[in-house]
Formats: sequence, C-alpha cells, structure tokens
Amino acid sequence: MARDLKPTLIENTFVLKALTENVRLDNRSFSQMRNLDISFSSTEYGAVDVHLGRTRVIVRISAEVTQPRSDRPYDGLFVISTEISPMAAPTFEAGRKSEEELVISRIIEKSIRQSQALDTESLCILAGEKCWLVRADVHFLDHDGGLLDAGCLAVSAALLHYRRPEISIVGSGDARQVVVHPPTEKVPVPLSVLHVPVCVTFSFFNMKLAQSSLTAATSTTAATTPAKENDEIDMDTDDTDETAVLVDASLQEELLRHGFMSVTSNINKEICQIYKAGQLAVEIETLLSCSEAATAVAEKVTKLIRRRLKEDEVARNVGNVLEEARAENDRLVADEGVIQDMNND
Repeated sequence: MARDLKPTLIENTFVLKALTENVRLDNRSFSQMRNLDISFSSTEYGAVDVHLGRTRVIVRISAEVTQPRSDRPYDGLFVISTEISPMAAPTFEAGRKSEEELVISRIIEKSIRQSQALDTESLCILAGEKCWLVRADVHFLDHDGGLLDAGCLAVSAALLHYRRPEISIVGSGDARQVVVHPPTEKVPVPLSVLHVPVCVTFSFFNMKLAQSSLTAATSTTAATTPAKENDEIDMDTDDTDETAVLVDASLQEELLRHGFMSVTSNINKEICQIYKAGQLAVEIETLLSCSEAATAVAEKVTKLIRRRLKEDEVARNVGNVLEEARAENDRLVADEGVIQDMNND
C-alpha cells in the first residue's frame, strides 16, 4: 500500500532554516543543478540510463510497423508510456497511477510529443496503409526529486540515440509489401528529431512563511499544539519579493516548497511548455528570469547529450565499420575532375 512522504518537524525546521540562510542541504547554490550522468546501452540503440543526483530514470525506445490513423494518413505514431514503481518511492503504488505520476506523464508528453520534437511525417511508409509506431517506455527507478526533468531529458536523449530498422517496399499496386531488414543486412536509420526539449523545474519558497513556520516550531507552544499545514496558511500574500527560487530541488525540498514551475525549452531558445502549480503568487520578472535560466540550462544539457552520443558512436565504430557501411560514396567526390574529363571526351 502506498504511503505519503511527509517530512518530520525536525527535517522541516532544518531545511527551512537552511534556506533562510541561503544554504541548501547538499551545499549547492540556489541556481545550481545536481550532477547529471547520461549513459547509453552498448548492446542496443535507444536505451539510455540517466542519473540526476540520486534520481535515476531508464528509457527504452522501440518501433514497429502498423497502420496510421485515418485522420492523419501521412503521419506515423509516437507514444510515451511512463511507469513509477514502488521501488522508486513508497508513495507510488504498482498498477495505479498517482496524481503526481499523471502530471509528470502529461508534461513529458506535452514537452516532447506535442512540441513536435519528433517528425512524425518521416515515420510514414505508405500513405494511409503503413507507418512506424515509435514507443518510448520511461521507467523511474529512484526518486530523489526532479523526476520530471530527468524523464524529459532521458526521452530526448533516447530518441537521438535510437536507430530504426531499414525497410524496403517490394511489389506494386495492392500487392505491395513492406520488408523490415535486420541490422545484419542493412544499417539502421536514425529518427528525424527536429529539436531537443529539456525541462527545468523551479521551486518557489516564500521566505516570510518559512520564517513564520520556524518561529512557530521553536516556540514553547509548538511542543503542545500541532503546527499549521501549508494549505492552512494564507498564500495570497503580496510579499513576492521574499520568494526564493531553487533549481532542481531535491525530494526534501519538493515536499516543503510552496509552489513550482517547469519550463521546457531547447537550444534555439524556444519555449515548448510552461506549467505552474501551487498557490504562491510569483512576480512576472521572476517568471521571465526562470525562462531565461531554463534556456541556458537547455543549451548546456543539449551539448552534453551530443557529446555523449559522439562518444557512444566512437565506441561502437570499432574497425570503422559504420563508415564503410554508409551509403555516401566519397570516390565520386574525389574523382570529380576525372569524371568531368570523361564527359567532355
């Protein structure tokens, strides 16, 4: 049975007191992310393991040939499936999606699928008859905060790493058939990824409310009377200047925050989606600064993904096999002058 993760009074007081002194438990600054590690499978394409601090997400991409939708005969299909098992945190229950998991699933789908990060038209094989169905299975293994950021990043990296099988169309008319070639026959084809969405979550803390909670917790009456819950506090306060903004909050910080906002952007400084939750009012200047910070993080993360992909390609290309298997012919380029002389003769 799933149980809620509620911090104790001592943990609550310690975290809020540290934030009032501009200190985080892991000694990071308010604008600093945790260590990010991206590793790809050495045996198959489209399998990626992402560690964001102690948060761990595994994504696997698969593809199969199916029929397109009747209302979109020229587009392929792209599906994202998320699963958070009780192994990640006891607050999740197997076979039943919690409200938090539903929000994470919808934001990831909105950030990647609805932003058209993957060109679905390139998945069309035969208009109205055959197309590719690309499926992304997202498995959250460890939960220490930042599930949304790690999941969105892992899906984007897996799409860039995946290679679908090459196909051939044999026959004509109604007798046309689609032949899927294994990797041993033809080199797999990468997906057409138009941009790389990267999600960054900002957690908001009202420092005046945090100070009030600390005063109530340390008072003599706090030992005999229960402390007020966050939903009992009047969040419609005008003290927005006292708002502290944290990037990539840990699990303890997520449990104590008064609100949060997730911003998905890419290296082109395009905002793919914005989602804000919580009852805390935030100034528009703060929201704009968060958007600018999200684009800066997206640029750094995208460069990291490209670098990891390059390293994986070098590790796989033992003996220059991929270079020899590609379709481009360098000899025609090198002998262009000879070919021109032959045409003149």
